[in-house]
Amino acid sequence: MKADREQALRKLKTVRGQIDGLIKMVEDNRYCIDISNQLMASIAILKNINKDVLDAHLKHCVTEVFDSGDQTDKKQKIDEMIKIIDKLSK
Repeated sequence: MKADREQALRKLKTVRGQIDGLIKMVEDNRYCIDISNQLMASIAILKNINKDVLDAHLKHCVTEVFDSGDQTDKKQKIDEMIKIIDKLSK
């Protein structure tokens, strides 16, 4: 992984803590809006981590393949990005 590993781990651990909090909120039958707000906060962090990972992928992995000139690898990287963009747009 080319993204900042320590930063990604720190954010993932934050989300893990939020998920544990969400489980407790559901178990305690907390107010729906409070749970929803916490869910959205967790989702926002996960989206941010994904953006960082994809940004690093484009800047490093994809750039390396395009600099190498290997047409098969270029097509593979383009296909990977198309699949990711498709998933993100759903």
